[in-house]
This record gives sequence, structure tokens and C-alpha cells, in this order.
Amino acid sequence: MTTAREKIARFYRGTEGEAVAVRLVDLAEQAARTGKFRCSGFLDPYGIEIAETVAANYGDISVSFDGGYSGAERQRAIFAHRDFGGSPSFDISVVRAEWNAEFAHLAHRDVLGALMGLGVERDTIGDILVAAGSARVLADKKMAAFLLSEWKEIGAAAVRVEADSAESIAPREERVKEIRATVASLRADSVAAAGFGISRSRAASDIEAEKLKLNWQSVKNAAQTVKEGDVLSMRGRGRVEVAEVRGKTKKGRIGISLRRYL
Repeated sequence: MTTAREKIARFYRGTEGEAVAVRLVDLAEQAARTGKFRCSGFLDPYGIEIAETVAANYGDISVSFDGGYSGAERQRAIFAHRDFGGSPSFDISVVRAEWNAEFAHLAHRDVLGALMGLGVERDTIGDILVAAGSARVLADKKMAAFLLSEWKEIGAAAVRVEADSAESIAPREERVKEIRATVASLRADSVAAAGFGISRSRAASDIEAEKLKLNWQSVKNAAQTVKEGDVLSMRGRGRVEVAEVRGKTKKGRIGISLRRYL
């Protein structure tokens, strides 16, 4: 008889989610074995999908998510045994970094790069919310303590770091642009070009540069097929959801409806 572990491992084998799936299965089985709960690191949307799949394969286990504020993209998962009567904590803290905005114009990638330069593991930090002259970082409580002690700069810019409250973070509101287009085929490069407003050759180049993901997995081939419900995300451009595939036009092109999240 195939176990839940074997089933999940087979499903994700060879994908970018393989290592994440193994870690999450370990946590779910620990929760099942102890009758308590286990908390994951911060997961991207693909990891969240994997966590839901893992929980669905263990009858005694439920899963819940939190990223520190409403609408967070990166979230931690808690696997809890159905008999566990406590209130598990996601242990998320907020660290605020400030710099002189007159002399340094820093973006998300600059903040993330500085954190990686400190040796921070990506799954110990969640969303990074950047504004003019400041950034708030959602982090595991232990990592937050480390950042408060050791984070001194972002590139050449000195930063002042202090603890902040998640209550001060407004719910994430995404702007959505509805796009109706026709494409020659449902190839990833064609749909990405329509969704992100770029040429098909530029989309193909971005795929070669591994900038495009389909359902949070890297697109390896520009000819990869996209279907209704899929999500394309491109580094620096946001993400596009294929809302509807409407069928062929009289000229043989395929009509699609897209939602671009800005």
C-alpha cells in the first residue's frame, strides 16, 4: 500500500517543490506522531499550495496559514493534530529599517540582498514592505532578534533598525487590470507577452533568463502550454492569471481573458 509520504514524493519528484514537499511532510508527520503541532518557515504561494496538498493526505492533520498581516503573500503553515486543544503561535515579528531617503533610493531587491548578505535563510523572513526611506520585514521571532542586533546597512546606506507592530500594516490591496487579448497559441511566451504588455521575443528572452514562472515553477521552455486558471509571474512585472480561454476567432487565433495584478 502506497503511503501518503510516497504519494506526495512521487507527485513532486523532479519539480521545484520537491525539497519543500519533503520538509512539509516531515512536519505533518511530526504533528501526527506527537498529537501536537509543527510550524513551517515562510512559504511562497507555491509552497502554500504544497502545504495544502500535504494536509489533505493526512486525515488527522489540519493546516492553517499566517504571514503576519492580512493579504500577506509569504506565509507560515501550522500543521496541527485534530486532537490538539491549544492555540499554536506562528511566532512572527516585524522589524522596521529606516534610512535617509534623500541620499538612498532603495527597492525590495536591495533590502532582500542586504538580508541575504547577513546569511539570513529565505524561509525565516516573509514579506518585505518597502516605502520611501523605510522597509518593514516580517520575520520569525528568533530571526527578528538577530536583525535587531546585527542589521546595520543596506548596500552603502546606513540603516536604523527597530521593532515594529504588525497592527500598523494595512491589509494588502492588489490592483487588478482586466485584459482581453487574442494569441496565436497558448504558449507561455505568447500569453506572457499579452499579459505583461511586451513583445513575444522579449518574453522568450525573459524565459531564457529564468524570469518567468508558471504556477510558481520556473518556465523552462517558451513553448510550454498555459491553461485556464494558471498564474504567470515575472520578476519585476508582477503576475497574470489566465481567467478564461474563450475559444478561437474567425482568424484562428485564441481569445483569452487575463487578470494582471499590479
